[in-house]
Amino acid sequence: MKWEQWKPFYLRIVREMGYSVDEDRKAAGILRALLLEGDEYILKEELAAVVGKRVYVFGAGPSLENALKRFDFSDGTLIAADGATSALLDAGLVPDVIVTDLDGRIPDLRIANDRGAFMAIHAHGDNIDKLTAYVPLFSRILGTCQTEPLDIVYNFGGFTDGDRAAFLAEALGAREITLIGFDFGETVGRWSKPSLREHSPVWDSKRKKFEFAKELLEWLKKNGKAEVSYLRPDP
Repeated sequence: MKWEQWKPFYLRIVREMGYSVDEDRKAAGILRALLLEGDEYILKEELAAVVGKRVYVFGAGPSLENALKRFDFSDGTLIAADGATSALLDAGLVPDVIVTDLDGRIPDLRIANDRGAFMAIHAHGDNIDKLTAYVPLFSRILGTCQTEPLDIVYNFGGFTDGDRAAFLAEALGAREITLIGFDFGETVGRWSKPSLREHSPVWDSKRKKFEFAKELLEWLKKNGKAEVSYLRPDP
């Protein structure tokens, strides 16, 4: 998804969610400065070299744990959306790539990064404090934003960590993307936020994010080059 295609989605999201374009742009600039200062950034081409044609993208929905117990994902690249990283580690897996706005369990993100996971760290107006606090702790970072892309801060499209991970996979050359833990139901998985210890009823802002994520993934299925499918095991 190019910026021109993403912009109408973005402006609608900003309007409906009450976000600030100016703050999003500020966050992108801060992330760029942090990446340059730490010299731990990577470019799109470097990350594309480690992403295969078959990619499994893990969201933090309630079905995630069941899927991790029942299926073998060793034949593809593993991309974890933020909190799903903790579930993968718990299952003995290390993601190849983590897509995060730093809202997940930072100690687990650091463990996975130390074990070889690449980081796709996202900047938006609500996580500036987390960017300044945590970006220096990580290595092998691809920067992303939701406003106009900068030279080393990319925008591949997508809104939540989960659907952005799918857009990232497609942009990096994946041709088969399987989505795991993307339930979009009335329950939020316990891996979604560090404050959750069990599955939780969905709250209003999360429901809105689910709706945008579903819409964007449908766009990707229709307009992207990759074949996108869902894996939702029975309980």
